[in-house]
Amino acid sequence: MTATNWTDNIYAANGWAKAHGGTTEVREAATGNVLTRIGVADDSDVNTAARTAAKAGAAWAETPFDQRAAVMRKAAALLQERAATFNDWNVRECGSIVPKAEWELHATVEQISMAAALPMEAHGLLFPSSMPGRTNMWRRVPIGVVGVIAPWNFPLLLGMRSVAPALALGNAVVLKPDTQSAVTGGLLVAQLFEDAGLPAGVLQVLPGGAATGDALVRHPAVGMISFTGSTAVGRQIGEICGRMLKKTALELGGNNAMVVLADADLDGAASCAAWSAFLHQGQICMQAGRHLVHRSVAEAYAGKLRERAAALHVGDPAKGPVHIGPLINDRQVAKVHDIVQSSIKAGARALIGAAHEGRMYQPTVLVDVTPDMPAFKEEIFGPVAPITIFDTDEEAIELVHRSDYGLAAAIHSLDLGRATAMAERLRCGMVHINDQTVNNEFQVPFGGMGASGNGGRFGGPANLDEFTQTQWISSKARPIRYPF
Repeated sequence: MTATNWTDNIYAANGWAKAHGGTTEVREAATGNVLTRIGVADDSDVNTAARTAAKAGAAWAETPFDQRAAVMRKAAALLQERAATFNDWNVRECGSIVPKAEWELHATVEQISMAAALPMEAHGLLFPSSMPGRTNMWRRVPIGVVGVIAPWNFPLLLGMRSVAPALALGNAVVLKPDTQSAVTGGLLVAQLFEDAGLPAGVLQVLPGGAATGDALVRHPAVGMISFTGSTAVGRQIGEICGRMLKKTALELGGNNAMVVLADADLDGAASCAAWSAFLHQGQICMQAGRHLVHRSVAEAYAGKLRERAAALHVGDPAKGPVHIGPLINDRQVAKVHDIVQSSIKAGARALIGAAHEGRMYQPTVLVDVTPDMPAFKEEIFGPVAPITIFDTDEEAIELVHRSDYGLAAAIHSLDLGRATAMAERLRCGMVHINDQTVNNEFQVPFGGMGASGNGGRFGGPANLDEFTQTQWISSKARPIRYPF
């Protein structure tokens, strides 16, 4: 596929079409160079897409399950064939290092393959009745049109974890990728499903910003919004959808804690810490943004983490192997640096990093971080590891809960019973013992609590519940005779 397919375009009911919202440039994250131009959808594009998707989706829902599954399997196979194209765009458009791009593509293939099995799952149950001769059937049915608003950090995987199961279960989808990642996470995906045989109009891709997303959220023909992004925007979407009685799946931010107890394997803990703090420049909702370490091992842990940070090479991933690439834009650089410098002014110390050249931010380890500092309180979304000391298990739990977020946590201890008991007390959607916070297995339900989400889950059997609604049908051979 060449850029001419999508230049100035969106992907609408009848294929590639000019956008009514104008165009925008897609720039390389590392250099700022223009890669291509894409169309930007406005509210009229959203209106047309939602209404045509509703019609196309009705026919798609009636398509036999094996035919829907076949389209999904074909899409997975094509994605593998086109890996080089997807990975190249992921590196240049999103600033991903090559191994991250390759992992994301592999995980997305698995995600689509799992979705291909969903149409063959049992979609209902029979329940007993207290009324003789009555049959109670409870079944899952498609929602209709699912609006998917995907982020820029893992645009392919985090978009497809909603797109694939929603399509497989008989819904139509209107996908709004972020304009910073619209090729990797949107327009390449549109071509993929078109070539896999998905009927016209069932998937439409409308790149755009906040106005485009708002129009999608508010459209009455859209029955569900699946959003991955910031908590602030998620709250707004939740309020709008709540008033409209519209289903939502909100996977939001995180300020995730890595808890290191006194008996932890420090080499293993430091390895997990470096991965979960610095992977993809820390631009991951599951990033280990707070490192809570027992006082007796804090100095040793900080030293080991500093050594790992010092060994990481920062640079343009399109020019050669690096560990850490660019932050996504200049605003993100300014935000990360402000959090770091404000925390240093408040008394924290940088063992390494705390500096950048352009969008290349050096991996940073901060010590002497207290709960009143920005590095503790805020979601950093950058390659920064702030270390805070605790003395007791109770204090560690209390520190975890200082944040309103509740996405992920990790606990390191050689006493599995102790670590499990602590995990069971944490208000987090996911807790990983002797591992790191950035974990995703497509077959396991994924999601957060509190400010990290509304309890919705992606993955495995949770997809059946998220992307369908239920209907109760009761039947009797003859009508019931009631008293009046």
